[in-house]
Amino acid sequence: MTEALADDVLDTQGMFAAAAGLPEQVFDAAVRARGLEGLPHRDRIENVVVLGMGGSGMAGDLLAATAGPFLALPVVVSKGYELPAFVGEASLVFAVSFSGNTEETVEAASTAAVEGARLVVVTKGGELGRLARSWGVPVVDVPGDIAQPRAAVGALAVPALVVLEEIGLFVGAQQWIDFAVEQLRRRRDQLLAPSSIARDLAAAIGRTLPIFYGGGQIGAAAAQRWKNQVNENAKVAAFWNTQPELCHNEVAGWGQHGDLTRQVFTAVNLRHEFEHPQVVRRFEVVTPMLEEVVSSVEEVWAEGEGQLAQLLDLILVGDFATLHLAASEGLDPGPIPALDQVKAAVADG
Repeated sequence: MTEALADDVLDTQGMFAAAAGLPEQVFDAAVRARGLEGLPHRDRIENVVVLGMGGSGMAGDLLAATAGPFLALPVVVSKGYELPAFVGEASLVFAVSFSGNTEETVEAASTAAVEGARLVVVTKGGELGRLARSWGVPVVDVPGDIAQPRAAVGALAVPALVVLEEIGLFVGAQQWIDFAVEQLRRRRDQLLAPSSIARDLAAAIGRTLPIFYGGGQIGAAAAQRWKNQVNENAKVAAFWNTQPELCHNEVAGWGQHGDLTRQVFTAVNLRHEFEHPQVVRRFEVVTPMLEEVVSSVEEVWAEGEGQLAQLLDLILVGDFATLHLAASEGLDPGPIPALDQVKAAVADG
């Protein structure tokens, strides 16, 4: 990583190195998730639920976007304390918590266990890890050397894909994982060069507030991830929306105050090859409208073979872009004192 960064970049938790290690993290996560004992038979599963918050919740978004369209049963992502009322003995529930102490996930997973759901836990340990082992459910361990949940997207998200393949619900998952690793390695080499799309994007965004637009489930997951990474890495407000939904509401909000919005916002379209033809057309129609009212409209196209590769490709570009955004302001991307403050205050309350 040293050749890709200036010597004075502040990065106490190694977030740049973690981003660069995503290909190996994805590969390793697939290995860790193989051969789990106690998995249910496919005929006993009627729905899949993923529990998680923040960086861990991204595991559910990724599963829904990349595997969901191929599954013959519904996938629901639940981010909160409450468990969906339909969860029961025919539910396969992935409880994902980086630390194992995410109170929302611990509570929802505990309810799922009471309801008789078939649980698979992905965590570093903590209370969720302790409970999982007391319940006797399969556990996929997250490596202990990753500093932050947002730097563990591969370790947190890939195990669910492998488990679904092992059960027989998502045949071919490993092939898509292999394609993703290949693309991530190619993209990493590009991003580590002295000049890269991530550096250019960070420069284009500058001190404006970014708005990320994606199409369909893949684009929506990528846009939300980029928004969250700007928040946590660069400590900057950001926003996201998805096509075609934004054409039914948000686009009307650009009708006034162009003199202000041109100074405040930068739009970034996150594109991929699996967009519906009408989504493609909507980007073509909306982009010129945005160019009139924002500082600039940038565009990033995903590369790689398959939905998983393209979503992870967008994630990797976004991770580097937001890290460069932090570096341009001399900010340490790792620590998140505001989130720590909220967590402590809630615990004390």
